[in-house]
Amino acid sequence: MAGFFMSFAAQSQTTMPSRRDADISKYLQDLFPVQTEGIDYQAVYDALTQLYASKLDLNKASREELEATYLLSERQLSNLMSYRTELGDLLSVNELQAVPGFDLPTIRRLLPFVTVTGTPGLFGALPTPTDNYLIVRYERVTEVQKGFTEATPDKKGNLPTRYLGDAGQWYARYRYSRPRAFSIGLTLEKDPGEQVNWNPSANRYGADYISFHAQVQNRGRWRNILLGDYQLQIGQGLVLSAGFVLGKSAETVQTVRRPTLGARPYTSLTEYGYFRGATATYAFNKTLDITLMASRNRRDANIVPDSLGKGTLFSSLQTSGLHRTKSEIDDLGSLLETNLGAHVLYHSQNQFQLGFTVLQTTFNNYFQKRDLAYNQYDFTGRQNLVAGLHGSYIWHNWNLFGEVAHSSGSVKNSGGIGAVVGALASITKKVDIALLLRHYDRNFHSFYGNAFSEGSRNNNESGAYLGLKYTVYRKVTVGGFIDFYKFPWLKYLVDKPSGGFDYLLQGRYTPNRQTAFYAIYHEEHKEKNLTIGKVKDVVGTTRRSYALNADYKLIPGLSLRSRVQWGSFGYAGQSASQGFALVQDATFDYRRLSLSGRVALFGTDNYDSRQYVYERDVLYAFSFPAYFNHGVRHYLLAQYRLSQQLDIWVRWARTDLTNQTTVGSDLDQISTPHKTEVKIQARWRF
Repeated sequence: MAGFFMSFAAQSQTTMPSRRDADISKYLQDLFPVQTEGIDYQAVYDALTQLYASKLDLNKASREELEATYLLSERQLSNLMSYRTELGDLLSVNELQAVPGFDLPTIRRLLPFVTVTGTPGLFGALPTPTDNYLIVRYERVTEVQKGFTEATPDKKGNLPTRYLGDAGQWYARYRYSRPRAFSIGLTLEKDPGEQVNWNPSANRYGADYISFHAQVQNRGRWRNILLGDYQLQIGQGLVLSAGFVLGKSAETVQTVRRPTLGARPYTSLTEYGYFRGATATYAFNKTLDITLMASRNRRDANIVPDSLGKGTLFSSLQTSGLHRTKSEIDDLGSLLETNLGAHVLYHSQNQFQLGFTVLQTTFNNYFQKRDLAYNQYDFTGRQNLVAGLHGSYIWHNWNLFGEVAHSSGSVKNSGGIGAVVGALASITKKVDIALLLRHYDRNFHSFYGNAFSEGSRNNNESGAYLGLKYTVYRKVTVGGFIDFYKFPWLKYLVDKPSGGFDYLLQGRYTPNRQTAFYAIYHEEHKEKNLTIGKVKDVVGTTRRSYALNADYKLIPGLSLRSRVQWGSFGYAGQSASQGFALVQDATFDYRRLSLSGRVALFGTDNYDSRQYVYERDVLYAFSFPAYFNHGVRHYLLAQYRLSQQLDIWVRWARTDLTNQTTVGSDLDQISTPHKTEVKIQARWRF
């Protein structure tokens, strides 16, 4: 049987007071009320918490940076830019009340993420760090999983596969930084089943995953200098995208456009999708910047003999980051990847920008996917070049944006084009809309792109998206989106050209600061392979999701969240599978102690009708599990501040299945109907 849930965990790059921790957790919880396919929630969570962890200076932040918070409408952004231009710098964050269009609910949501500060001098010493801390965490599953049992030889004397390391997972992170000035960071991690091994010849240096960066910002004309691990967020993400990819979510308007934020340190525990090397941004003047980047990194890849037996090639990039068995270790760092790129950006008074981006990716082995029909137009070869042109223009309360890119290589299936064009607008004080059109050729290849799309990659897709948000009055908002898309070529598990559409409707009522209610309905129509007997055909599928949620406070310090969600998934002409989850959360804060807990009852017919539910976790860890089968899940999270320097978190979570005798599958299988996870984390502020 398949594992009963999937959990994503990621960490941001800095620390903050507990009040801001709660604000970020609640905001992210509201962004993901229902699960949407094609979103890497781990990367999104890390990127957003990284953004929010570094407070924005209201007097220095660009429109792009403010827009990346997803908290302000186009009208509010335009009004704030005009206010700064006409009246000068804000004296304090409280002055937001004087900016037209800023109501109290908006200001309250924004306050934890903004500040008013100064700027370091050209040759002055680096400012005092605001973050200087060490985080250490250990976690494990208490039940014994099959991969950690003793290997008993079979009748032929062959030993079955087992994990080579122990069952514990640990990670450590040190951070020394000040937002928008400098940052130094080191992260170490070992997953369950992995070994701690020092073997440089095999690219093993103790911990299985090691990440480091050193960054200096805003030193004269040097806007950014970054060594180590990093990502770049440029344009609409056709060439370079750094995780700010919410796509279709409960925020139906602002999340459609990608902000241009440049290079940022990579601090996630996701072991792929980043550059390792150096990048720098230099400002020739107030309107023209240039960014250069170079990266050389070893990637996990599946290396296989070629069809003629004269050499080797790789058929896929491995992205799990797991190195627990001999076969997984064989893939570790087996491919050398080199990236060289540049970005030139012209920007004028937060109103117009035009940029050109180029990225060349080179592998030391030949890439060729398996000879299957849906892989016919995928990248083949050793080198890929992507060049893109992006731009945006602000006109009153309209934000027009777009990007077009072209990929090319040395083989015949290269040469595709990708394009995105869209608009965000505040039509009135109450109505905001988003419109986006996209087209990605089946042979458009961009390894570090992640523009708006329905699929997991930017190729073989055309689509049109329309989003709307209407503020009935300050306590009631309604909104929704509809998205149409088609896939001109075959896809995995779809053996012919296909298409589909999905739409979402939602309403939110906030009677006061302590209480909020919302309701969401999401329906998705796609096509997929269906095999009945010996006959396989591509048929339509329908997925429906419903969610009702209530947040409220009974007494000071005690917050409750009640949630019911249910849904269905079915193939055309077949009975649909059903699933539901009833969830009750509670959080109690008293002086130095914070307690959070959950009890969830769930039941699904199968994995197709699984229910995703966001869970609170230790500081900057993210859990968004999928509940399926029948059972109960509960957890308890405690945080205690021992002193101004030391915080401790302890999390205990358990799932009990009532219709199964085991949990998990393959080497992760547990021979009991329950699974228990324990996690301990400590943070020391220097």
